[in-house]
Amino acid sequence: MRRYPPIAEHGLIGDLQTCALVSSDGVLDWFCSPRFDSPSIFAGLLDHDRGGYFAITADAPDITTRQLYLADTAILITRFLTADGVGEVIDFMPVTGERTVTDHHQVVRVMRVVRGAVRFALECRPRFDYGRSAHTLDLDLDGAPAARFMGPDVTAYLQAVGPVPLEADGNDVRAYVTLAAGERAAVVPTVRDAGGDAPAQPTVEGATEAFTAVHAFWHDWIGRCTYRGRWQQIVNRSAITLKLLTYAPTGAPIAAATMGLPEQEGGERNWDYRYTWVRDASLSVRAMRDLGFTEEADAFRNWLGQRFYDGGTPNGEPLQIMYRVDGDPHLGEEILGHLEGWRGSAPVRVGNGAATQLQLDIYGEAVYAIAQVDQVTHAIGYEGWKRFADLLDWLCENWDRADEGIWETRGGRQHFTYSRLMCWVAFDRGIRQAMANARPADLPRWTGARDAILEQIMTRGWSAERGAFVQHYDTTVLDASLLLMPLVGFIAPTDPRWIATLEAMDAELVADSLVYRYNPEASPDGLRGTEGTFSLCSFLYVYALARSGRPEQARYAFDKMLTYANHVGLFAEEIGPTGEQLGNFPQAFTHLALITAALALDVELDEAAGRG
Repeated sequence: MRRYPPIAEHGLIGDLQTCALVSSDGVLDWFCSPRFDSPSIFAGLLDHDRGGYFAITADAPDITTRQLYLADTAILITRFLTADGVGEVIDFMPVTGERTVTDHHQVVRVMRVVRGAVRFALECRPRFDYGRSAHTLDLDLDGAPAARFMGPDVTAYLQAVGPVPLEADGNDVRAYVTLAAGERAAVVPTVRDAGGDAPAQPTVEGATEAFTAVHAFWHDWIGRCTYRGRWQQIVNRSAITLKLLTYAPTGAPIAAATMGLPEQEGGERNWDYRYTWVRDASLSVRAMRDLGFTEEADAFRNWLGQRFYDGGTPNGEPLQIMYRVDGDPHLGEEILGHLEGWRGSAPVRVGNGAATQLQLDIYGEAVYAIAQVDQVTHAIGYEGWKRFADLLDWLCENWDRADEGIWETRGGRQHFTYSRLMCWVAFDRGIRQAMANARPADLPRWTGARDAILEQIMTRGWSAERGAFVQHYDTTVLDASLLLMPLVGFIAPTDPRWIATLEAMDAELVADSLVYRYNPEASPDGLRGTEGTFSLCSFLYVYALARSGRPEQARYAFDKMLTYANHVGLFAEEIGPTGEQLGNFPQAFTHLALITAALALDVELDEAAGRG
């Protein structure tokens, strides 16, 4: 067992309310409960000694490991190949209800041997509340093969199925079990509120039924996908990942499963991504609808609509840039100084101080998401439309303000071109919806604002010196967020100004088809250190190439980008200089951009073949 495996050496499992990461060594080293944004039970990913983990490994020399998903499911298999036999650990989380908040969350870990004999070693070392709270251990549970770890707010149970002799190791548990070919055993950790009743003792039959139910759930869900293009396997995996990162009771997607993973090893860009960004989630609506997942898209729109009714922020803005999955706007940021961070990459932050930033682009993304439905007025009703119109009226007064921008820089507000672009989107889509649905709106005012923004971007966001659209009005620095310009319909993908911008990005931001967000040395963002290429931007670059009449170059860039996926098809936020994945993992924004690129590239390649 490695102290800190690479970030990419993990698979993701979940129950649509929380999730867990399991390394390719068989170590469950990230798990929060009862929700994605709850304090951790296992956080060895951020501190091997203090964070806690639950390892099931083969107790043998010279082990080779392999990890894979059962096709089109979120069932993860870690294989251990030894001289004496081949063993597997099958990990999954039962999905007990998509719309109901459950009072317990469970991981099923099945051990089996497919050849010879394998001795498994088990270590369960929970550390509650990010390792800040002590726990006690009780192994005397009415004679059942089980352990109870009691923390201050939650209790974790570890129940065994089969010949797994649990024994105390201080306040933790360990066990060794040898299985021969065809034999199975299982251990089931369950987390519930402190004081709750112990779960029923699991059985072999129960574990088998749970597996069958989870397998059927994921096959039935992905069977609704309408995509039949060239990259079906990786698109399906991305769709499943987006589903796993969505809090089903409210329909709110989170940005990533983790917190504190660095954008540069040893650097300070270590953020908490377990929240719902209006931007990221809104852009996911189109990707999910394009794949046929309308229920998920509608669920998020309902969640977003509720934020309109919540009364806005203390600063007078209608929306905050991010929320907890239940809509709670309080995300106070603090540093967990007792955790050393992944491979020493401190500080580890919990919460996110960027929540109070002004980022005007979110209004464009929010309106863009709402406008994806065919009949907006049917979806949001008259009262909802009034809130919608109020938002655009507010934006008429506020679109021309400096803000922190899409990348949440901490170097001061600027007049970011991307923020203006998305304000243009807000007015453009709002005007279309008002006219199409005959709803009351101050159309002259909205139209005036829309046109003023376009003129401003074309004069101040365009740099004649660079021959490109630039990051903000007082710089000549390029910014990959502007790759969204043709996607949202602001400019034609073959417009001379757009082609010039794309060529400028080719020269400055693109390295072997990988794309940097911007150059922080030329445009200081208030943070020390550097970062890798941004995988979201790399897939948006593929989209832009495809739409700009370069489908073969786009396909080459896309195929190269897919080689950076991990062994089970997952992407973190960034790619480092030697191809390593960096940042929080897996990142929803990256996977939705992959879907967007794949769909566009299929269309362009088909059309090119037809022309040929």
